[in-house]
Amino acid sequence: MKVAIIGANGQLGTDLVKVFGDIAIPLTRKELDVTDKDTLKILEELKPEVVINTAAYVRVDDAEDEADKAFQVNAVGALNVGRIANKINAINVYISTDYVFDGSKDTPYTENDIPNPINVYGASKYAGEILTKCSCNKYYIVRVSSLFGVAGASGKGGNFVETMIKKAKMGEELNVVNDIKMTPTYTKDAAIAIKKIVEKNLPYGLYHVTNDGVCSWYDFAKAIFEMLGMDVKLNPITSDKFPTKAIRPRNSSLSIKKLRSFGIDIRHWKEGLKDYLLEKGHLDQS
Repeated sequence: MKVAIIGANGQLGTDLVKVFGDIAIPLTRKELDVTDKDTLKILEELKPEVVINTAAYVRVDDAEDEADKAFQVNAVGALNVGRIANKINAINVYISTDYVFDGSKDTPYTENDIPNPINVYGASKYAGEILTKCSCNKYYIVRVSSLFGVAGASGKGGNFVETMIKKAKMGEELNVVNDIKMTPTYTKDAAIAIKKIVEKNLPYGLYHVTNDGVCSWYDFAKAIFEMLGMDVKLNPITSDKFPTKAIRPRNSSLSIKKLRSFGIDIRHWKEGLKDYLLEKGHLDQS
């Protein structure tokens, strides 16, 4: 089996390449741009059995002013990949987001909950989901949440963990929102679960793939500093004290019950965070 990974140098893409190993075909934007149909022809030449599309416009606030760019990559790009995947009879894996939801639910969202995005980024990714369904017969739509990985998010210039550590080392007093809930997800854990979905030939459709557990961004930051033994002045604040251009869902945590029903479990986010800190060298291996 050959697995083409689009966006191979991104945060999730990097770990997917590692997890799939010898059968992975890494494709960066230099080799394949999802918005350029000519570059997509490489998939017809390679003829992979699986195509995993991690390419995405992920700058949530910038998307409010650059809706055309966000939709071009996240929606039209998904359509382009879906059509090619269908043409070569490959399984198409589209990576989506927790931001397809409006956050009004108190408990983690399931695959049966109806999306209602409240920002451009979320809308563009939901459009990508719809166009994936419309363009190919064999697909997995995988929603992930609040990713952190060793490679960092190239579109965002890192990730939340590294940002917190950097600011703390500079001696900054940190104010972090405590009224927005989500599930921090280690990209290595997400990559392993995605590989299992493909290997087990799960029924085609929609799956939530995140670490277990729910927390606020403040709780996440607190856990980072506790694991590192760092004495940091950390203050919980409400999101209205930290306004952003794009509205964020108050709760975008995702349930992984469906995944578990197929025998695929993912550990708690705190366990993933500890391994991440070890891998990055922030924690002593001993």
